[in-house]
Amino acid sequence: MVVAVLVVAFALFTNVWTSRPWYRSFDFGSVFSTMLLTRTGLFLVFGLVMAGLVAANAAIAYRLRPRFRPQGPTSPLLERYREIVETRFIWVMVAIGVVVGLFAGAAASGQSLTFLAWSERTGFGVRDPQYGLDVSFFVFSYPWWRFVLSFAFAALTISVLAAAVMHYVMGAVRFSGPRRGGSTAAQAHLSILVGLTLLVRGASYWFDQYGLEVTKTTPLFTGISYTADNATANAKLILAIAAGIVALLFLGNALLQRWVVPTAGLVLLILSAIVLGYVYPGAVQYFSVRPSEELRERTYIQRNIDATRAAYDVADSEVTDYSATQTATAGQLRSDAEALPGIRLIDPSAVSPTYEQLQQVRGYYQFPKILDVDRYTIDGQETDAVVAVREMNLDGVEGKNWNNLKTVYTHGFGLVSAYGNRAQATGEPQWITEGIPPTGKIAEHEPRVYFGELQGLNPSEYSIVGAPAGAPPIELDTPGGPNYTYTGKGGVSIGSLWHKLLYAAKFADINILLSDRVNEASKIIYDRTPRERVQQAAPWLKVDGDAYPAVVQGRIVWIVDGYTTSNSYPNSERINLAQTTADSQTATPGTQVVAQPGQEINYMRNSVKAVVDAYDGTVKLYAWDESDPVLQTWRKVFGSVIQPKSAIPADLLAHLRYPQDYFKVQRQILARYHQTDPGTWYRQSSLWEIPRDPVNAASTGSVEQPFYLSVKWPGDPNAIFSLTTAYVPNGRSNLAAYMAVNADASSPDYGRIRILQMSDTTQIDGPGQSFNAMTTNESVSAALRNFTAQGSAQASFGNLLTLPLGGGLLYAMPVYAQRPGATGSYPVLRFVVVRFGQSVGFGTSLQAALDQVFSGNAGATTEEGEGSDPGTGTPGKADNPAAVAALDDASKAYSDAQKALTAGNLGEYQTKINQMQEDLVKAQRALGR
Repeated sequence: MVVAVLVVAFALFTNVWTSRPWYRSFDFGSVFSTMLLTRTGLFLVFGLVMAGLVAANAAIAYRLRPRFRPQGPTSPLLERYREIVETRFIWVMVAIGVVVGLFAGAAASGQSLTFLAWSERTGFGVRDPQYGLDVSFFVFSYPWWRFVLSFAFAALTISVLAAAVMHYVMGAVRFSGPRRGGSTAAQAHLSILVGLTLLVRGASYWFDQYGLEVTKTTPLFTGISYTADNATANAKLILAIAAGIVALLFLGNALLQRWVVPTAGLVLLILSAIVLGYVYPGAVQYFSVRPSEELRERTYIQRNIDATRAAYDVADSEVTDYSATQTATAGQLRSDAEALPGIRLIDPSAVSPTYEQLQQVRGYYQFPKILDVDRYTIDGQETDAVVAVREMNLDGVEGKNWNNLKTVYTHGFGLVSAYGNRAQATGEPQWITEGIPPTGKIAEHEPRVYFGELQGLNPSEYSIVGAPAGAPPIELDTPGGPNYTYTGKGGVSIGSLWHKLLYAAKFADINILLSDRVNEASKIIYDRTPRERVQQAAPWLKVDGDAYPAVVQGRIVWIVDGYTTSNSYPNSERINLAQTTADSQTATPGTQVVAQPGQEINYMRNSVKAVVDAYDGTVKLYAWDESDPVLQTWRKVFGSVIQPKSAIPADLLAHLRYPQDYFKVQRQILARYHQTDPGTWYRQSSLWEIPRDPVNAASTGSVEQPFYLSVKWPGDPNAIFSLTTAYVPNGRSNLAAYMAVNADASSPDYGRIRILQMSDTTQIDGPGQSFNAMTTNESVSAALRNFTAQGSAQASFGNLLTLPLGGGLLYAMPVYAQRPGATGSYPVLRFVVVRFGQSVGFGTSLQAALDQVFSGNAGATTEEGEGSDPGTGTPGKADNPAAVAALDDASKAYSDAQKALTAGNLGEYQTKINQMQEDLVKAQRALGR
């Protein structure tokens, strides 16, 4: 047992002690020390209080034992216990104190963040409508005092039990025999303890009235309701007074020792708690509220609406009625020409195999299953880019020995990016940066990736890097190239024997202690995923499920959004964070998109933008929502580790975007809380829901993910980088609304939420209905059937995008082709399907599909850098007659191909399709691509 205890103690020590240099390796040592001191302090204070209180009362019970015990038959087991207590009294007291103290200390140390937030609490400047208290009382103070009261009640209850058991063992309390009952001293002792326990319970009853504003007091909403206000709150006050009176009876019983009265009072208190806590509120709800619920709850529903919209920062969302036209006419998209290049045809959830086949280079590199969308300024124009980092994949290493896995294959290499709105003539992505070393139009950068989403997913994975000056490098850098030696500041030095021993124990790997490759200059790097590093650097944050890479100031960095949350904002609706942020991406196995923890919250802010350097793992936290009182509180606690918003470099600001998980929470809230009238809200006559993902519904069954797009809002002069989603009516599939938020962090309107609400009198098909209409369209299905008839290709659908264009709603979806079952096959963009109103267009390019829908002339070109009307010659952003003529020829060829297909002339159809492809190649050449 001693050896086992020592092993466990050493393991705990190793885990704590190695955390210290790990935090210091990226300048977050103050976070480690603050959290360690707080946890240790709470553990000691509450552990000692619990241990002292329980052990002291057990000792008092021992000291109050009767000097002469009545004679009579007793249990041998009871005699044995009595003998143990009398002969080993000190050890028994120590054992009792240690056991209860350890449990209490562990529970208290888990409240370290609650204590820190309470100790540095910041006012909200907003008062709750029920008690007139600042919201900060509910967010910061209420959780802490709730824990303190629970702890005090538990400590006293355990003390009562410990004292009662000790009195019984020592014979002061007897349940049988001629002199059953208790000694005078024992009765006084237990009476005082029970009285104190009831006083604490009375304080808890009084405190419970505030909890009514942060719990779900009715199935309708979170927060105080009519019944809670007029019945439950009054009942809590009555019970608090009653508990105090019964407590006084027990305290008086220490002198009077007449158990009938205090016991009767306790029984009445329990009965009162049942009647006043359950029966009375239930009767009020059933007989008074239920017959006129809408009228009774109107005031409280309005409170819930106002608090919820404020807590999730959607109070300023703009809802506009939108009479979407269903008719497609020639030139209809002329005024929206700028938005057309923002239609992203390269689906980041579909083209990962393409990146791997064309850019992976070696089997020991890997791209994530779902790529990311970012923005870069290329040739003077801002463009959406689909980006991914080439990370190390140890499963692809041939020689899987310790030296290779831990010291040679240590890092990935380079960022790969492609235009989001265009593809090569072959259907492959048109690269912005590619190859090893990376070449392209993004500025030179440090390409080595030691920290990433895929590296370090296994908690036991680590790398040992670094070498003395002049030592030959051993880390694989590029295939066929020279080796490399890590020179970054990240990582923990393990040159000393002591650190080797610690980390050999931490990772249960004796090779760290024995290998010659671990030298005086060696560093060990671990905990390598960006989310993990940010979460540990800022344990008070919740971290977005998807980090994304960017090249900032010549280095690859991971950008991670951090959220401050609370579950005790008064009257605000509680939601489950994991369920609300889940969608088709988080439901897809093997993706790097991580689901949020299944915690309930009712307040959320995107308060921090975090950056993790892919080379050295350093973490920087920037305050983003500096007005957030929760963030202000944590800045008081942790000080300088959170840099001000003004410190964000301009190069980084250009890559910051509106976070997905925050948007998912807000869209879930607005599905119901776009209704601000309590009557409409109660009747749920305008309730929305998020549609199922139409493309992946069969495989995931999850809701549609939000999309990053450049959207030109109706009436706006320019397209804006936005995060978008669609709504359908509750239980229906037609479109109810379209929502977008300004996702460009450099815009003064960043975070502006706007919603287009569809007319109730006109049926507008939703994403699922449009997907069905597009895939079952006769021309589309016939063309795809002909394309895949020989078995040489298999078609798959990409993301179904929705955009408000031309006075209506445009749906656009890429179609990818891939050789089935072939080694080295990958999806390439072959067709585009669009739908406007009831018209469906299909072509090998977005332009061809749009022109087909809009009577041969969409009114604008889809090529980025252009914007002229090919039918009228209206000047656009670029004037290229050769490209326009080639696009016209391609459009005509496609129209002829559709006519041949309708007539059943497959030979003519194929001829025209080939001609169209040749015309598209001519257009690309004319554009210099």
